[in-house]
Order: sequence, then structure tokens, then C-alpha cells
Amino acid sequence: MRRVWLITGASRGLGRAFTEAALHAGDRVIGAARNVEPLADLARRFPGGLVRLPLDVTDRAAVFEGVERAAAAFGRLDIVVNNAGVMLLGMVEEATEEQIRAHFDVNLFGAVWVTQAVLPHLRAQGGGRILQVTTMGTGGGFPMVGLYAAGKSALDSVSEAVAMEAEQFGVKVTIVQMGGYDTGLFTTGTTMTTPDPHYQRLRDEMFEMWGDDAGPAPGTAAPVIMELVDLPEPPRRLVVGGASYDMVQADIEDRLVKYRAWEHLSRRAPG
Repeated sequence: MRRVWLITGASRGLGRAFTEAALHAGDRVIGAARNVEPLADLARRFPGGLVRLPLDVTDRAAVFEGVERAAAAFGRLDIVVNNAGVMLLGMVEEATEEQIRAHFDVNLFGAVWVTQAVLPHLRAQGGGRILQVTTMGTGGGFPMVGLYAAGKSALDSVSEAVAMEAEQFGVKVTIVQMGGYDTGLFTTGTTMTTPDPHYQRLRDEMFEMWGDDAGPAPGTAAPVIMELVDLPEPPRRLVVGGASYDMVQADIEDRLVKYRAWEHLSRRAPG
């Protein structure tokens, strides 16, 4: 059976790569983005396979309306990929209230609105898949990307809850913790804070550490996603990227060491 995908942020980066992979597999896709014009070439290459859906995920009413249109396009929704995301780059102290709220509107609330809107459809048809695209960096904050990690960490927690709530309806949720890929997130998808000179040394250290390598092409991650959606019992969480997996594993082990170092203090309280 040809599956039907709804992919947000489908016009570039990982969303575009997942859209192409699904179409090449013979599936059908509703590709949602604020600007769907970059998907015009795919619509020509896969006639009848791709529906372009202009959508601003920060607008809850528009999301619910858009999901109704998406479900009607091919009569069902099988795989929903919450991929739309932006980057807020800078120190926490530097970020304005407007920047922070706008950031969370996309990276957290946008994904929540889509999840709320698709669940009635997936429940009614007896199942489906939701892939919540977050990041391998949700295990903790890091200079300059703390607010990005915070939004994605919140989405991790919400998605864990959704997974437990919706599994009774045959809906399977996987938190897809992406490594670093050349998605344009740090260019076209980035809002920069106004630099505070007090942080200049740390800022220079971060840019030097990151270097100029934008990471592998998004298409290299697509085969993992295609294999993931074929699994009858998919994992609740999946780190995508070998180097990222190693980093996450090392971080978890380091955290356990630090927790154990202060276990004696933790145990002084009865809770």
C-alpha cells in the first residue's frame, strides 16, 4: 500500500530529503511549509504524488485547517513528520522576549499543534506514525544554542507523553534526535541575538570549535528514516548519526558519573 506522509518544513533541509525519499519509494506526500515554491520541481517530477500545503505551524487554527486538507488529499495520513524548525543562536542573556517566544512558537508549539491536529485522524483509522524531529543535543544546554536545545528538549518530553497516551490507539511515536546535517538551519533558518561584548571570548571559542564544516548532506539521513518507518515496533527515541550517537553515549555516561559523585547528598532527603 502506498503510504501517505505529512511532512512539515518540507521545502528544504531534512524535510526536503525525507519528502524526496518517500516519493522515490512510491509513497505520497503532503509537503507543508511557509513557502512551498521550492517543492515545485518535485511536484513536476512526481505528478499526483506530492501535494504542496502552504502552512505556518505557529498559527494553531491554520494548522488544524491544514491538517484537514492534508487528510482529505489522499484520504488518510500514515506518517506525520514534525520537522519544521528554526535556530535562535546566541547567549541566553542576549535573547529578547520576542525572539524567545517566536522560537518556541515554531520549535515547540508548532509541533504540538500539528500533533493535536493529526491524532484524531490517526485514532479514527486505527493507527499511524508520528516522527518528532528534535536534536541529539537535548540532553543538556550548551553555550549559544541553549534556547534551541530547550525547545527541542520540551518537545522530547511532550512526545514521550504523547507516545504513552496514543499507543492504545495504534499510534507509534518516535523522537528522532538528529545529528548535525547541512540543512541551512544555521543560515536561512537562524535568528541571531545582538552580541554582548561580555561574552565575546566564549563566542569566539564556540565558533572556533564548530568550524566551517556544515555536516553531511540531509539526504544521507533519509535511508535511516525510511527504515525506521518500516519497523513494526519502532524505538521511542532514535539518534540519527554515528558521530552523534557516540557523543550522546559519552554525555550520558559522564552525567551518570556526576550523579553518582553526589549520590550521598541526594540520599539525605527522603523524597
